[in-house]
Amino acid sequence: MHKLLCILAAASVSFSASAAYPERPVRLIVPWAAGGDTDNIFRPFAQSFQKYLGQTVVVANVGGASGTRGAKEAKEAAADGYTLYAVHDYIHSTYYAGVADVQYTDFEPICLVASTPSVLTASPKTPWKNWQEFLADAKKRPGQITVGATLASTSHFFPALIEQAAGIKLKYVSYEGLAPRMNAILGGHIDLTDSNLTQKGKVEAAQLKFLAIATEKRDPEMPSVPTLKELGVNVVYDVNRGLMVPKGTPAEAIGKLGTACAAAAKAPEFAQAMKLQGTNVRYLDRAAYGQWLKQNDDLNHKLAKDLGLLKR
Repeated sequence: MHKLLCILAAASVSFSASAAYPERPVRLIVPWAAGGDTDNIFRPFAQSFQKYLGQTVVVANVGGASGTRGAKEAKEAAADGYTLYAVHDYIHSTYYAGVADVQYTDFEPICLVASTPSVLTASPKTPWKNWQEFLADAKKRPGQITVGATLASTSHFFPALIEQAAGIKLKYVSYEGLAPRMNAILGGHIDLTDSNLTQKGKVEAAQLKFLAIATEKRDPEMPSVPTLKELGVNVVYDVNRGLMVPKGTPAEAIGKLGTACAAAAKAPEFAQAMKLQGTNVRYLDRAAYGQWLKQNDDLNHKLAKDLGLLKR
């Protein structure tokens, strides 16, 4: 009888411990500086997410090395459900370009939450009024027009795809994330960069110029901006962001994180916040996100190869 009571007590303690997750605040690693797109998307997401998770979610900006410093810290964190990783497509591109030895299979997917279309953006100090003038100038001056990018990340792949499709050559200047790139282009230190519709206000204030958006159709938020496709450049490109956890995280923690993520991604306040970020809510659950990651990994491998950036 005594032995049976001990077994029941142990089972009860085990169940209670499992059911108690999360017992303390959860850390969300954002592998870019504060003020960049990934940070601006995941901060409002974290506010919604923590309501449904039942614990505080602390955003930790761990920038450096084209986002791979944060990826490495997330990979090496304890697999206990208390470290989350805010990821986007760079996890594929930096791996295949040889910048990082961390890849998406080092993590467990939780959910995809957002997709942000890319926009080719110019400094107001450039002489072009539109894409056609830029293209003519780029063909006259190969390798002289500067574009700010984060090495091997989405902001590198996007203009590289444009180069390939339009038959031009640009000069790359490296920056760690969008925030320093925007400072550089606003100051006129570079001619071009990859940005998005969050910069709409600066365009309307004549601080920046949108040359073309990488969507299938024109965006109703900025209907005057042509798509690359309609300009004869077959490039459609966006940046997709989701949540992951270190490999080996307990199933019960993954389940609770997934449930909270689904609720947060569908919350009206998150949709409103994303509209302000020029971003579309794009929710995929764990299973669908896992399949999508494999497809996106294959695509990035092909892109790296086609662009001459493949190192592994």
